[in-house]
Amino acid sequence: MEALEPVSHVVINLSIFVLAIYVGYHVVWTVTPALHTPLMAVTNAVSAIVIVGAMLAAALTVTPLGKTMGVLAVALAAVNVFGGFLVTRRMLEMFKKKDKKAGAK
Repeated sequence: MEALEPVSHVVINLSIFVLAIYVGYHVVWTVTPALHTPLMAVTNAVSAIVIVGAMLAAALTVTPLGKTMGVLAVALAAVNVFGGFLVTRRMLEMFKKKDKKAGAK
């Protein structure tokens, strides 16, 4: 009998990545417009967790490629968090009532 060869970690990680893209796409596109602002806030929190994970991964890696990919992951997640908070703030400002000016009739 032949022994089964173990599946490569690259194949497993790529499969998880593709499934995450698929699930994320369907989750985001089925959300009603009224829930987009809370969804953005949660997404920003998740991205902040991704930054911590990317920093840990970059710190524990010994190869230059690993370090480079870790730094790139931290930078992209930071841009995502910053941009997400800006978009969320703009969306929340749309729901605020506009103050009437004291001199206007």
